[in-house]
Amino acid sequence: MSGTSLDAVDAAMILTDGEDVLEFGPVAERKYTAEERAVLQAATDAARAWNWQGPRPEALFAAACETITKTHADAWAMMTGQAGAPRPVLAGVHGQTVLHRRARPGQPGATLQLIDAPAMQAALGVPLAYDFRSADVAAGGQGAPLAPAYHAALMNRLGGEPAVVLNLGGVANITARTADGTLIAFDTGPANGPIDEWVEGHGRGTHDAGGRLAAVGRVHEGLLAQLLAHDWFEEPPPKSLDRYDFNASMARGLSLEDGAATLTEFSAAAVAAGIRQLPEVPARLIACGGGRHNPSFMAALARQCPCTVLTAEQAGWRGDSIEAEAFALLAARTARGLPLSWPGTTGVPAPQTGGAMIG
Repeated sequence: MSGTSLDAVDAAMILTDGEDVLEFGPVAERKYTAEERAVLQAATDAARAWNWQGPRPEALFAAACETITKTHADAWAMMTGQAGAPRPVLAGVHGQTVLHRRARPGQPGATLQLIDAPAMQAALGVPLAYDFRSADVAAGGQGAPLAPAYHAALMNRLGGEPAVVLNLGGVANITARTADGTLIAFDTGPANGPIDEWVEGHGRGTHDAGGRLAAVGRVHEGLLAQLLAHDWFEEPPPKSLDRYDFNASMARGLSLEDGAATLTEFSAAAVAAGIRQLPEVPARLIACGGGRHNPSFMAALARQCPCTVLTAEQAGWRGDSIEAEAFALLAARTARGLPLSWPGTTGVPAPQTGGAMIG
């Protein structure tokens, strides 16, 4: 899995029938170099400028696909080369999301993940499942989020208690299981994306390491209130976002530290707003994804959310590997023809199978 934060490829191995997780295997992380990240960012920027209008920026997309294949093959080798690692029989690769348009009344959604599936399958050497979102979008769904099937499997391992799983990538999304077992999932708003963009735009690295900039900044309360008045927060779920629907320009005019603090508080408040849209308040929120490593972000979540906030590790999960594990499970579901999305998770009219297979 390579997320919109463009920091690394995560690989994870699980034993699964597509419904339950029977065993957890080895994991690996292959960080992007600055040059590789630049190639992927250039493809993302070109995709946003193109926006499904006119000629596709094929040269930049092809360069990104080469980088995606190489780095995923490296992550695969790191994972499978560990002592005692079983040999996988199936791979699931999501590809790099460079553009996503959420469905709205009168406007169908669209989504684009870059992947050269034949090259990827040849590099990994096992059957490959990919293109997990297109069928959902074509059927009228949002195409996101797709992790709820896996989040449900993880919650099953906790005994089925009602809870919310929060993924903090470039965008934040939640999966809630209500007391009657219903799954509800949607993007709540931004997570790390605008913060990372803000810090990088000031030449201070790729992210707010340790939340240190936000910790010494002051939240601009007036701007925060203005941002939370956005129409997005009135839209009923399920709903989905592109990484750049909310971006660093929201903090324009603030100091580096105050901008980091305000964007961090806004992302946390957006999660809390999403939780308030659920039919019942959960007992606990379990945070996964890179954002949980940011103490300022986690403190803001604890302030904003009306429930106990835990990290994935506090729940006994492998927080850095959950997205990769999710697409491993979705690969098994694709191979078996099981649904990947439901009306309550993407807004698709009926449970929707998806994914493509090669090899």
